[in-house]
Amino acid sequence: MAVAEDRRRITFRLVVLQVGAVVVFAALATSFWFLQIAQNQKFEQMAENNHQRTLALRAPRGVLFDRQGKVLVENRNAYSISIVREHTKDLDRTMRLLSQVAGLDPVDVKRIVDRHRGEPAYRPIVVVEDASLAQVAAITARRLDFELPDVVVEEVPTRRYPTDALAAHLFGYVGQASDTQVGDGISQGAIIGQSGVERVYNKLLMGQDGAKVVVVNSMGREIRTIDEVPPVEGRRVQMTIDYDLQKAAEDGFHSAGFNGAALIMDPRNGEILSYVSLPAYDPNAFAAGIDRATWASLNTDKLHPLQNRGIQGRYSPGSTFKIVVAAAALEEGAITPDFTVNCTGGATFYGRYYKCWNKNGHHVVDLRHALEQSCNVYFYTIGNMLGVDKIHKWAERLGVAGKTGIDLPNEQESLVPSTEWKLQRTGEKWYAGETISVAIGQGQVSVTPAGMAKMIATVANGGTPVTPHVIRAVDEGQGWKMVGPPVIADQIAFRPDTMTAIRDGLWMVVNGAGTGGRARIPGRDVSGKTGTAQVISNEGKLRARGSGLDLRDHGWFVFFAPRDNPEIAGVIFAEHAEHGALGAPIAKHVIETYFAKKEGTPLPTLVPKIAPSGADEEDPDSPAVLPSTNLDNQIAANPAPAPNLRAAARTLAPGTN
Repeated sequence: MAVAEDRRRITFRLVVLQVGAVVVFAALATSFWFLQIAQNQKFEQMAENNHQRTLALRAPRGVLFDRQGKVLVENRNAYSISIVREHTKDLDRTMRLLSQVAGLDPVDVKRIVDRHRGEPAYRPIVVVEDASLAQVAAITARRLDFELPDVVVEEVPTRRYPTDALAAHLFGYVGQASDTQVGDGISQGAIIGQSGVERVYNKLLMGQDGAKVVVVNSMGREIRTIDEVPPVEGRRVQMTIDYDLQKAAEDGFHSAGFNGAALIMDPRNGEILSYVSLPAYDPNAFAAGIDRATWASLNTDKLHPLQNRGIQGRYSPGSTFKIVVAAAALEEGAITPDFTVNCTGGATFYGRYYKCWNKNGHHVVDLRHALEQSCNVYFYTIGNMLGVDKIHKWAERLGVAGKTGIDLPNEQESLVPSTEWKLQRTGEKWYAGETISVAIGQGQVSVTPAGMAKMIATVANGGTPVTPHVIRAVDEGQGWKMVGPPVIADQIAFRPDTMTAIRDGLWMVVNGAGTGGRARIPGRDVSGKTGTAQVISNEGKLRARGSGLDLRDHGWFVFFAPRDNPEIAGVIFAEHAEHGALGAPIAKHVIETYFAKKEGTPLPTLVPKIAPSGADEEDPDSPAVLPSTNLDNQIAANPAPAPNLRAAARTLAPGTN
């Protein structure tokens, strides 16, 4: 009985087990059928998606043209080498092998990768921005051998600048966006403008990146393209610059052996025709990703090649500032053009004797001849009559005080002091004796070349303070669209005899017995004013002997041509040129080039510089003796100045900080 019961139980269990097995296998068969047949297309696509890769297609930046359509800055094709961490199994091995194959420093490769570890794994890490053909060939060969499946080589557009670093500070340079620059349409790793026009007009120039979706096999090799959104090139931009005038100005500096700055413009509308800052740098070094050694050398160079002297260097303007003082005295009614001063070689103001450059004196001079002969005593006198606040007022109206509004980044303000300025800055009142140095462009006056360019353009056009600008037209895809000039300030209603007297004097500087004769061009009526500005007082120079500082005077030349209805105006600032007149030949070469182009005649060849007759040559623009300054005392107390003090000595006027 018990045995029969056991057999029934066993039989029942076997039946349950058999039924269960049938049900399980039926479910499996149904699932296999569902996955492999009913849903075959869906899961096949999902499998393919596991081997898809999205590649960014970098947009070429917009091309920059000069005012006549000549290409200035364009793009070239380059190759980048990147690591895709999403497809790597051993990142350390990949970095080590990549360094070996491409001839890279493993430490540099690791530093680059570490900097981007926080980014999504699917985003390629660019290790080499501008790879050589040898590097590309070596990497490609290893990829074909399946040794570097997680390393990709891509063809990308890269910026190409003039190889001679022409207008480097004007164009600026590009580089990868930093963490603080990401946002507002700029993604991590994007190439954006970092200085100059590239930075100010980055939104116009950078375009829109595209993307390509590709299928890759297990070794990372592309099989086919699924989808592609082409990149959109940045807008084409026409600049106000004239290539030939730009080259003429830079050739002039190189021929003369000077560093410095030049801003030459059309005084009728503020369009900049030539913009120079020297020494310069090669923007191409940044376009391909600047290496540490080059970056370090640029930052430690004592000549500061990264400084944009045109808008960031501030210097005493010397005798060129006498134009501002003359205009102020005439407009305030302090003098008439026939007002005379008897120069005996110097004059005493507030108990101190101030010399003129001509120790024998100029005798009796009126305003026109005071400008022509750059008589310091005349301008000491009318500056003292005016007071510093009226000088400041007219410096502002003429555009030399404050910022010019030029469309370039990081412009510094030009400083022309006032009683309020000194009170706010030092808590002390302004002493009348301080105005004497200001009247000849020394003391607390510290201006940028851009500020002086705006001033002389305002004088040239009869009183309209135009804003300097460097962009002329933009191509929005439907042809060139002219960009209107910036808003122009209210025109100065000069008295009729003010401009006549000043223009007479400036014409005599170049065409009479003045200091600007090296800019004379028969039939062009070039008008201008030279200026020699002390970096430090004469007393300070003696005390700073052996310091290693270059304390030679700076030279200025402001000009316009022709005298009536001027078409070209500007400033030449020659750093440590010792004499203001030495900038005049550079201006002459640019003016001759301008009119040769206008009239369709051959462009002039550059005449070698005319050197001064000797180191002790009397300079009509020299301020002779000025009071010693705080900077003098600092240099005397520091025979081996720190780098910041050296920079201050080069770029700041005596008495400024």
